[in-house]
Amino acid sequence: MDHPLVPLSAIRVTVFEGHERGESGEAIPVRVESRVLDKTERVAGVPARVVQVHEYEHGELVERTRDYYAQSRDGNVWYFGEHVDDYKDGKIVGHGGQWFAGRDGALPGLFMSAQPKVGRTFEQERAPGVAEDRSKVVAVGLDVTTPAGTFSKCIKTEDYAPLDKETEFKYYCAGVGLVREEPPGGRVDLVRYE
Repeated sequence: MDHPLVPLSAIRVTVFEGHERGESGEAIPVRVESRVLDKTERVAGVPARVVQVHEYEHGELVERTRDYYAQSRDGNVWYFGEHVDDYKDGKIVGHGGQWFAGRDGALPGLFMSAQPKVGRTFEQERAPGVAEDRSKVVAVGLDVTTPAGTFSKCIKTEDYAPLDKETEFKYYCAGVGLVREEPPGGRVDLVRYE
């Protein structure tokens, strides 16, 4: 059964558009396309659902990831790592932030609590020195409108990346999942899902 805020069986494709702030303060147009693949892969001995994500800046592919998720019987959704390919001018130039539970001291991270409540914090990424993102639920029961529609029963999280020293906000809505990201100086909204 899918977590209502992370519906990996019901919602297979999402497309986001918006902008992020570049290093020199300029607005960079971004597009993020995500697809739940029809397969699982074992990570740290656990069958994990694979989600492939392509991120574009100015229409050019800059990152492709395969993220690995599994839901436990108690309803929590766990994050088991990500395979990362960074691109420049159409060529792979690195694998920044890549990690897998069970390797180099990394552990599965709690991606979404079964019962998210205001004030609840969880470590989404637990790869020391590589990926250490943390999330805190800051609001529940919200309505959020994006170009893809108006969604109810949403939560807002404050996500902190200690290695980058950056905070962003994310909105997850029942039956759809992630619908908005607010990185520093930017906003990326869900524009299509199926």
